[in-house]
This record gives sequence, C-alpha cells and structure tokens, in this order.
Amino acid sequence: MTDNINKEMTDHKAVNNTQSMAATNVFPTMPTIASDSPWLSAYERYGINPTIEMPDDSTSLLDVFERNFSRYGQKTAYICMGASITFKQLDLYSRQIASYLQSLGLVKGDKVGVMMPNILQYPVVALGIIRAGMVLVNVNPLYTSRELSHQLHDSGTKALFIVENFAKTYQDAQDKGQVKHIIVCKIGDMLGTIKGPVVNLVARHVKKMIPAYSLPESLSFKHALNAVSASKYKRPDLNLSDVALLQYTGGTTGVAKGAMLSHGNLIANMLQISALMNSAFEEDVDATDVLLTALPLYHVFSFMVCGMYSMYQGCAGLLIPNPRDLDGLIKEMGKYKPAFIPAVNTLFNGLVHKEGFADLDFSSLKSSIGGGMSVLPSVAKKWHKITGLPIVEGYGLSETSPVVAFNPMTIAEFTGKIGIPAPSTDVILIDDDENKVAIGERGEICVKGPQVMIGYQNCPEETAESFTASGHLKTGDIGIIDEKGFIKIVDRKKDMILVSGFNVYPNEIEEAMSEHPGIVECGAIGIPNDDRGEDPKLYVVKKGNVTEQELLDFGKKQLTGYKRPRHIQFVDELPKSNVGKILRKELRKMEGLE
Repeated sequence: MTDNINKEMTDHKAVNNTQSMAATNVFPTMPTIASDSPWLSAYERYGINPTIEMPDDSTSLLDVFERNFSRYGQKTAYICMGASITFKQLDLYSRQIASYLQSLGLVKGDKVGVMMPNILQYPVVALGIIRAGMVLVNVNPLYTSRELSHQLHDSGTKALFIVENFAKTYQDAQDKGQVKHIIVCKIGDMLGTIKGPVVNLVARHVKKMIPAYSLPESLSFKHALNAVSASKYKRPDLNLSDVALLQYTGGTTGVAKGAMLSHGNLIANMLQISALMNSAFEEDVDATDVLLTALPLYHVFSFMVCGMYSMYQGCAGLLIPNPRDLDGLIKEMGKYKPAFIPAVNTLFNGLVHKEGFADLDFSSLKSSIGGGMSVLPSVAKKWHKITGLPIVEGYGLSETSPVVAFNPMTIAEFTGKIGIPAPSTDVILIDDDENKVAIGERGEICVKGPQVMIGYQNCPEETAESFTASGHLKTGDIGIIDEKGFIKIVDRKKDMILVSGFNVYPNEIEEAMSEHPGIVECGAIGIPNDDRGEDPKLYVVKKGNVTEQELLDFGKKQLTGYKRPRHIQFVDELPKSNVGKILRKELRKMEGLE
C-alpha cells in the first residue's frame, strides 16, 4: 500500500486539475542509514520495508484526504456517542468549514486553534482547517486560562473552535493574542436532531458541565458549518514543506513550545506507520476495522495514529470524549469490538483493574499499541493475560510527528523496549560531547528522518540547540541500543538521580516497585541527602493496607543498595499530564525542590 500512495495521490491531482506550487523549501532528504546499523537485520526478519518512498514535493495532505474521500465514500469514518459520519460526509463538512474560514478573510498559513475533546466536530474542523491551507493548532481543553493565554499568544492563533464546556477558560484568559473569531461548539451539535439537543440539555442543566460564560462576540459551530456553501471552497496551493500542524509540547520540561510539523512530516510518519502495519496485517487492515480513539486527538500520538493513519487506512475511529469514565469506555468497547487499541500505560492499567473489562469479547482485537509514556511490565503482563495479545510499544515525541521507533507488530511477548527505528529513520546515541556511544552503552537518543519537525515556533535559538552538528534531533531521553537494534528507554536526562556518584534512573525504580501487589502506581524522584547527594523517594498510590516499611523492604529485594527507595510517601493520586504521563516536575514541586 505504501508503494501505491504516490500513484493514487498523483491521480487525484490530475482528476481535480489542480496545480501546486513547487516547494519553496526543499523537503528534508532521507537520512543515510549506515550499512552496519543493527536494526537493518530486524527489518528483514520481520518483513518491514526499511525505507519509505515520499511523493513529489508538490504533494500535500489534501491529496491524501481526497484519495480517502473518493476511495471509502459511504464507509463509516468516525463514531461518537452512538452517532456516526461517513467519509463522504466528512468530505462535505470539512469543505464547508474550509469555505467558512476562507470567507472570514483568513489566508494560507494563518493559525486556527481547536480546543475540544474527542467529539465528531474535531475531525471535521481539523480537516477543514488544513483543507483551507491554514495551520491547525491543537489546544488541550483542560488548560488553565494562564496556559491558554501562553499558547494563543505564542502561536498567533486568529480563530478558535472551542467546546462550550471550556469557554469560561477562554473568557478568563488574560492574553487572547490575535484571536478575532470564536466558534463555540456544543457536545451534541452533530449527534442528530433528537439526541443532540437532549445531550446538550443534560450537559448544561443536569450534569452542570457548562460553567457560566460570556462571549458575545462568538458564533456557533452550526453557523460555521452552514454559513458558506462547500462549492465556494478554493483549493489552496500546498506542498510538502508547508506547515500543517502546530503541536505544542506537554510543557513537562518548561514552557510549552510549538513544534512546526509540515505536510511532508505528517505524510512521512503516516507512511512509516503503514510500513509497520502492512508487515503484519497486509490487507487485513481495512474499513471494517474499528480503531479505539480514547486518547485525546489534540495529543500528537492520537492525532497521528487514531486520526491521520486511521483515516488513510479507512478504519472507523471510535471517539471517546471522556476516557476517564471507564464504565462508559468498556461499554463502548463491548458494543463496537475495536481491532486496534492505542493507549498509554495509565489507560491500560485502569482497564485491567476495572470490573467488566476481562469479560469483553477480544476476538476482533488485532493489536494493542502503547505509546506516550513507558508501559510498565506488570501492566503489560496483566493486559496480555486478559486480552490474549501483548502490548506493542512504540516511541515518539511531538517534534517527530510523532513516531520514531516501534516494536514489530508480530512480537509474541511484551519486550519492555521501544523497538527499532521507523523506516527511513536514523537513530544515534550520544554522550554529553555529542560523541556516538557504543552498542549497549547509555546515551541520549537522537533522531534524523523525514518526520522530524521544521523547528519550534518563535524559538530559533531553542531550535538550533535541539539539533546536533550532524542534524539529528536531540530528544532528551536516555537509552541503549542492543546488538539487534532494539532500543530501551532508560529515562529522561533531567530526571536522573545522582546517588554517591552513581546514576539512578527513576523508570527503573518505578518498574521494579510496581511489581508489588500493594502499589497501584508510583513515581520516583531524587531528594537531597547530605551524605549521598540524593536519595530516591517514591510517591505511591496504594491498594489495601500496605505499609511504608513493607515497601522499603520490598525495595531492598528488588534493587541494589543505591537504587532502592529510601523514602515512601502515600498519596491519593499522582500528578499527570493530559495523556497520563506522571509529572515528576510536579512531584519535585511537592518536595519544594522547584
């Protein structure tokens, strides 16, 4: 299928009689992969194409979308709360949104924000923005007003689609930047003439999910959808080098920065994922499959895997607006029987401990895909036992669209590693002086490939500092590569704990301690110690009556002296990002260290 995309998209351009500008900037060439790179043998072993073939420079995501709309037509594209839309409807609705944005006087390259959970409006609006030639700015709806102010100002967002549940956040934002157009969506806007109003009524008056707000300048989503005919749409000239998405980092290492991802970056990563999937399933991945979309689409992992790739492949995306409602999630899974379940460790963990999950029918399940954070072996073991399939873990970041590496889909067991580099991706590990380290040694993971971002919005110095002299993106993650080319994440560079001159990695502590049945989840940081420099401290969400001493004794059995936790603190919950990553920065704040 990867080989066909070039011809199919070229055919669509010919049919539409459209002309695209020659690329104003040369799209990054494929990196040279050393012939002795250890992962090349793994490609051959697992039948994975080691390279992808990019389409010509005048191609854009519009060609991908048009191919999908024509190819899949009446097939279901997305399902949410019992309602669904077909690819044909997605084509029409997204063109209507694109026409509306163009009618506002917005032009190619203008930034348009989307601040909503996984509801049917999200793919309609997101595709509409990109089809208009504008740049999609994903905004976390759980942002505080302060966080939203930063992103609106930094991105230069000119229009914002926001679900009414979070409109108060926008109202209270001190700095609204360049925003001139506010479009407010209601949860039930696309759920039908009967169910939609009922859902909106319940959300507002029964569940009281809508705080009072005043945005007199705003317009409704229904107005935006119907204000301008799709026939008024003007297809923009776009190419691989044009920016399609401004994806802000999680902010776990400081102020959130916007990674500029081009049409070429996103197409490349889509093809890289396709190469992985086709090696295992060939034509078995099709429009009859349902892909669980519980992870928020505003997060880059879900945006690519559950959004871009799912649509390219013709799967039906099962949108889950609130994945924290595990009872509701399990009910939807039972009804639609997803073939693919992308999730983070937090969600996997929640499901395996939730009553009713083990009773589901997993006969349709083809793969469970872990990303966004490390999957703990104890969680992976429980998942495999219940579902009959291992979790296939991958690795990526906002700056790489996001996939950098993945495990082959046909592995028999959870590996505890992030896998091998994606096709046409070069990965090196370096020391503090940017020297490559040997196989089996620890080093910072650095990436070069067609999926790597153009740079950070408004941050030329940070962009320059993020790349090595050889042009590899420095991820800030510490890892090792074994002789077969498989990579294991050791930890974040900044999270390392220094005990008596020895490096201690929190991930290792957390993995070891999570084996205790009395620990639901945990997070490790270093705290000052006059004798040893730092001591490992473990924050624990416990189950049952487990005691601090019991866990300290367990740590002695699990870890060598300098690695074991010296302090235990029980908490009701751990601070997490919007996709479930444990925020060690917040744990350090709790200790008064930041």
